[in-house]
Amino acid sequence: MNQPLNDIKIVEILLVEDSETDVDLMLEVMEESKLSNNLNVVMDGVAAIEYLKQQGDYQNAVRPDIILLDLNLPKKDGREVLEEIKDDDNLKGIPVVVLTSSKAEEDIYKSYKLHANCYVTKPFDLDQFAYIVRQIESFWFSVVKLPSKN
Repeated sequence: MNQPLNDIKIVEILLVEDSETDVDLMLEVMEESKLSNNLNVVMDGVAAIEYLKQQGDYQNAVRPDIILLDLNLPKKDGREVLEEIKDDDNLKGIPVVVLTSSKAEEDIYKSYKLHANCYVTKPFDLDQFAYIVRQIESFWFSVVKLPSKN
């Protein structure tokens, strides 16, 4: 059964990723999606925190429903960003999916210790990357009930 247009919820996604190739691929996969989503991109850790706290150039930023976070970022490391998000009462309810090329057990352990909601390793194969993005999208936007913006 089709939902009325006014009942369709647009999922707000914040992608924190410094690789232009990965950003382009994410945009391409999301455009092919049957879901209504809005992908906002910042390319370093400082911009991520400014976006989330609506500071600087991001005063009108929309609160994301979910954050896709790379760990290896310029200016402020993704681990620091994750810690700052989960230590902030206004932000810690936003699910954070760590989406990174790191397979290091230490990064996996630390991410979960910092309360990441899940940890996904990016494959180097473009088709596999697209598959992973579709799986994240399917799980987080079709199966999981995300919190309201309040």
